[in-house]
Amino acid sequence: MRSELTIDLGAVRRNARTLVRALDGAELWAVVKANGYGHGAVDCADAALAAGATTLCTATVPEALELRAELPTARIVVLGPASNREVARAREADLALVVSGDEIPEGVAVHVKIDTGMGRWGGSELAAPKREVVGLMTHLATADSDLAFARRQLERFREVTLPFAHLTRHAANSAATLRLPESHFDAVRCGIALYGLSPFGTDPGDDGLAPVLSWTTEIAFCKLLRAGESTGYGRRYVAERDTWIGILPVGYADGFRRDLTGTEVRVAGERRRVVGTVSMDATAVELDRELPRGAPVTIVGPGLPLEEHAAAAGTITYELACGIGAAASRGRRVVVDS
Repeated sequence: MRSELTIDLGAVRRNARTLVRALDGAELWAVVKANGYGHGAVDCADAALAAGATTLCTATVPEALELRAELPTARIVVLGPASNREVARAREADLALVVSGDEIPEGVAVHVKIDTGMGRWGGSELAAPKREVVGLMTHLATADSDLAFARRQLERFREVTLPFAHLTRHAANSAATLRLPESHFDAVRCGIALYGLSPFGTDPGDDGLAPVLSWTTEIAFCKLLRAGESTGYGRRYVAERDTWIGILPVGYADGFRRDLTGTEVRVAGERRRVVGTVSMDATAVELDRELPRGAPVTIVGPGLPLEEHAAAAGTITYELACGIGAAASRGRRVVVDS
């Protein structure tokens, strides 16, 4: 076994219920783009809907069509741009689309995006919406880091959309959902929090969230480095004394990135440091003794949150989770329901 990725759908449902309780009547829309942030879009979408989410959000029409094949009655909103050909496919599949300008496709439900400060998609002004327009939205740039700027965005959004308050208005991402009640409007779009990961890089338990993903592997080979010997490309780790190292059969092709050198994993229940250069298919950990082949290794799990690895890599949990999920074909994916 190279590795095993376990997805707990019970945790998805618990996280969805936690978010719904915070909304005071607004709808929870589950963001399942990028294969559910690497967790499995269809499985997580189904679990979220069962726990009170009312709508699913993807980034692309192809992502939405995969969901539609498995969830024929679900409400699905495509958050990213669509080509003319994709608009026709969205119309046939009863998908809603997001548009950034004045060109509104006919025969398909549309949400118009307003740029209030993210500086990406969306227009700065809002003309009188046409009949196909069912919703108005914006996206917050700093809800996880600068609440003052996020509040200015919300005030701008409220001002622009006030004449059209009969339409569905939505602005909040996970961070705003948890920290800015005034952002909830009619619906919130939650991705990272649904998967039990903190949008703030802190302990998700602080916000009542439970991680959905765990990742395990095993020692594939154990060897003794004599003082002065090294492991890995570039000889970045040279043993100062005779040292046992364990080789794990995972590397950056599996989503365990090169910049995770120095992070820790749990080997046979004990924390051990990742040393040397992470390879495409292998990673070395420093041991205090020889361990047998097959000794269990936890990469992500209780006491080893993904947030810790993200901090070591200088990135965010979103990026790590998407990378792990994208490489799931190299290991075994197990879905449980706790």
